[in-house]
Amino acid sequence: MADERTWSFEATLWRWRDGSWHFVTVPAQVSDEVDEAVGDAAGGFGSVRVRVRVGGTIWLTSLFPSAEQAAYVLPVKKAVRAAEGLAEGGPVRVVLTLAG
Repeated sequence: MADERTWSFEATLWRWRDGSWHFVTVPAQVSDEVDEAVGDAAGGFGSVRVRVRVGGTIWLTSLFPSAEQAAYVLPVKKAVRAAEGLAEGGPVRVVLTLAG
């Protein structure tokens, strides 16, 4: 990975099927830029380590490539959803930084 890269975007919070996993889809342009920045350094299953800020909450996680979404998806854990008052179908403002 070259230099530290950061992106800001807003996306809709959605739930994976009937489960408890919630995600936001990283916009196509941002997904393409992440791909370009990461190159061959992606982890298992094509995952990309990131630092995420939503509101006042910051955490480390991974983006995962989704063929279905044709972009990366970002898991948003329950503690973050609760702390930031996020609801399924609602908007999420994300600041995403590649993590070494």
